[in-house]
Parts: sequence; C-alpha cells; structure tokens
Amino acid sequence: MAGVQRISSRNARFQQWQALLGNRRKRTRAGEFLVLGVRPISIAVERGWDVRALLYDGERELSKWARELLRTVRAEQIAMAPELLRELGEKNEAAPEVVAVVAMPADDLGRIEAPEDFLGVLFDRPTSPGNIGSMLRSADALGAHGLVVTGHAADVYDPKSVRSSTGSLFSLPAVRVPSPAEVMEWVESRRADGVPIVLVGTDEVGNCEVFDFDLTQPVLLLVGNETAGLSSAWRELCDRTVSIPMAGAASSLNAANAATAILYEAMRQRRTAGR
Repeated sequence: MAGVQRISSRNARFQQWQALLGNRRKRTRAGEFLVLGVRPISIAVERGWDVRALLYDGERELSKWARELLRTVRAEQIAMAPELLRELGEKNEAAPEVVAVVAMPADDLGRIEAPEDFLGVLFDRPTSPGNIGSMLRSADALGAHGLVVTGHAADVYDPKSVRSSTGSLFSLPAVRVPSPAEVMEWVESRRADGVPIVLVGTDEVGNCEVFDFDLTQPVLLLVGNETAGLSSAWRELCDRTVSIPMAGAASSLNAANAATAILYEAMRQRRTAGR
C-alpha cells in the first residue's frame, strides 16, 4: 500500500480524531466525524460520501472487505497501533479493524427531495443522540425522504447517533436547522411547487388518532423533545396533531418509537391506497 502513514503514539493527528468522538464543536470545525463497522462504512462508500481517511489496524491480517476498501477508496490510509484504534472505537475489547473519517455534508434542506408522496420527519430539540439514530433508521426503513433536526439539540454526527442509525445516516438525508423559520421557508417553497405538505404534530392529546388521519398526502411529521414535547412555536405551526392510541399504564412512547409507529401507519396507508 503505497503512501501509507503509520501512527503508533498519541500524536497530534490522533488527538484530533479522538476529539471528534466527544467534542461537537471540534467535529463542526473540522467538518468530519468517525464511522465504525462494516455496514455503515460500506454504505457511506456506496452512497458516495466523502471518506477522507481510513484508519486500520497495522498489526493484524486484514479481512477481504478491509483490503478491498483500502484498494478501491481514494482516501488517506493510516496504519495504526491496535490500542489507538481501540480508543477511537470506544471499545474495551478488540480494536475495530477499520475506522473511517468522513466529511459532513452541508446542512442544506435542498438535500431532501419532496416528491408528490413526500414523507418527512422533523425532530424538535432531541436530547438523546441515540434517539436521532433510531429515528433515522426507522425513517429509512419506512419510506421517509429525510429527517430534519431543529433547535439546540443532540448532534446527528455524535458517535451514538451514527452507531444507532446502523448506516441509515448515509442513505437518508439528515439536516440540522437552527429554527422553524428555515424549515417553513423550505415548506412554503415546496408548496409553491405543487407539493401541499401538511405539518402533522405528535401529541398525547391530538386532534385525532393516527389511524383516522390521512397519511397518504404529503406529510412532515413533527416529533417533540423527549421530555417537553414540541415547542410552542412548532405547535402553532402544526396543521393537525395526532395521537397514538395507548393501552396499559404507559401514557406515552419514547420519541423514536412514537415516530416509528406513525411512519409504519403511513406506509400501511400508502401501500393500501396503491392497490
């Protein structure tokens, strides 16, 4: 492997990559984040994400997958000591075989397509990066076109979010937006283009139960913060609110689970309508 660099100590470059794990400000400044695992890295490469560096275990025989990755991906190659890779992998057991350093795409709502059957999810001020990743995974599996994360919130590119998305981060656009104003400008633009997007909020006491609402129309599903729910600004912007019928002692679902339930109902309605 011509041009391979080797790192065996916690030098400045290693410390830069290590900072990407827990320091959002440094991730944002660098415009990079770390990705682990065969499936997430493979999907990132397949979907054309900008892989800037591949860090791999320089002291073990690499798998066929890793060798092919190093052969085909145009990225800086770094052979590292396994104990350093273990730190980047946040694992106490075996070091990951490969860690990819991937560039963040622009937080541009234009990355999200809005066809006539648009289905999107907006997560308002999430506190758990794991919930972001789980919501991404469900949105990807159930036919949504994108995820918007608004306000002062957990980071889409936090390692817990990346890990829990199991690769869906790389196949479904996820865009961070500071406030409702930017989202509404995008929604109104899509409406002007002939896609009448309806803003549907989730609430314990909604206008109707989700089963009684038409989810075959273009919908942006609004899901609130895990503790406080939707902000007052988003509540005022909702065209409708829907609730999920509950049984037992539980009064509500985890935010990611609630989104999954409604997205599943949307997919069911759309498949039934298409028969």
